[in-house]
Amino acid sequence: MLKRFVALLLICLTVTANFSRLFIYAGYEANQKYIAEKLCENRDKPWMHCNGRCFLMKKIKQAEEKERSAERQIQKSLFQDACVTVSFDFEFHAQLLQSFPMRYQAMVPQQVSQFLLRPPRQA
Repeated sequence: MLKRFVALLLICLTVTANFSRLFIYAGYEANQKYIAEKLCENRDKPWMHCNGRCFLMKKIKQAEEKERSAERQIQKSLFQDACVTVSFDFEFHAQLLQSFPMRYQAMVPQQVSQFLLRPPRQA
């Protein structure tokens, strides 16, 4: 259950990161009247017919800058992780408690039975 939740969370985060520009456009379309009346830089110049597009372009630039800075940060952290070298020295201090004799030399039987090497009978 936890694995499914984590997988769904990662999928949602990936989708939102990839479609951030789409969400900005959707927010602009949903609130275009409010943006044109209250947030537009050119609201006092109605002959320009900006209708809040200046605000939309600002938001898109902000999202692109945020995405670029996040990408740079990820690349920086990956580079730092790749450059770290750690050496581990393992020492084993174990004493042999019991010795077992080897029954076979090199795991091959020492004597070959004549029963195995008999030629086949002819009828």
